[in-house]
Order: sequence, then structure tokens, then C-alpha cells
Amino acid sequence: MKRLFWLGIGLAAGAYATRRASQAAQNLTPAGLGANIADGLRELGAGLGAFGAEVRAGMMTRERELADLVERQTGTPVPTLADALTEEPTPRARRAGR
Repeated sequence: MKRLFWLGIGLAAGAYATRRASQAAQNLTPAGLGANIADGLRELGAGLGAFGAEVRAGMMTRERELADLVERQTGTPVPTLADALTEEPTPRARRAGR
């Protein structure tokens, strides 16, 4: 019974080691390395995009805070980029003769 148990453990360990070795070999092929690099670049791009969005949101918030401060101190409204983006664009005047 003891020998059968150890035989089973040995078979399981051998199968596990074989599977891990074949995965490692696949990762070291040119296609495997290319896939790993592509995944890393994809994650990096997503991270940079999220970082840029956070920075833009923070800039707009800070710009609004500063505009409110200037408006409170001077009484003059200050246009911000956020205001410009939410406004409807005015149609441009046509030139004469066109």
C-alpha cells in the first residue's frame, strides 16, 4: 500500500514537472516571447492611458478651483477649458463673395 501511494505521488509530480517544463519551453520560443512582450506593452499602454485621464481630470478640477478663487477675489468670471468644452460652438461668419 505504501509503495502504491508513493508511486501515485511520483506520477503526479512527474506530470506536473512535465507540464511546467513544456510551458517554460513554449514561453522561450520566439512566438512565446513575442506574446509576452505584446501583453506587457498592452498593459503599459492601458496604464499610461489611465494615468493621462487621471492627470487631465485633476488639471480640470484644479483649474476650476483656481478660477473660482480668482472670481471670488476679483468678482470677474474667468473662462476655463472645461467651460469652453461644454459650450455650444458659435457658427462662424461667412465672408462676402463666397
